[in-house]
Amino acid sequence: MNEGEHRVEAWRALLLAHNSAVRAIESDVQRNGRIPLTWYDVLLELRAGGERGLRMQEVAERVVLSRTRVSRLVDEMARLGLVSKRPDPMDKRVTWAVITEDGLAALRETAPVYLRGIWEHFARHLSDDEADVIAKALLRVAQAHTDISVS
Repeated sequence: MNEGEHRVEAWRALLLAHNSAVRAIESDVQRNGRIPLTWYDVLLELRAGGERGLRMQEVAERVVLSRTRVSRLVDEMARLGLVSKRPDPMDKRVTWAVITEDGLAALRETAPVYLRGIWEHFARHLSDDEADVIAKALLRVAQAHTDISVS
């Protein structure tokens, strides 16, 4: 296999691993009666946004969903009281999303199942050295394509 083929195979392996691990984790989360994984990811980002929250555009940039999908998702989460949406007083085109106390509770309830799933369906299959190499390499790729600081 030549150098280019190794890189294409790495891409294929990334997609296969991501797909299978996320499906398995989503199944674990649903089986345990928790919020959907996509909601968890949105709530996690909103919690990181602090009391001010995030602009809807920022939410869309931070989660792996289309802007339209994020908008619908946040609207649904707001109807259920997990998120509040507020217009920006300075720029009427901007809407802020903020995690609520109910959203924080849902995040806390789901976290143990999610973290167990990450271990079971991903991390336990890697040595510490492999996990380190994968994390560094994928963060380098992510940072090459975004202005958002990846930590």
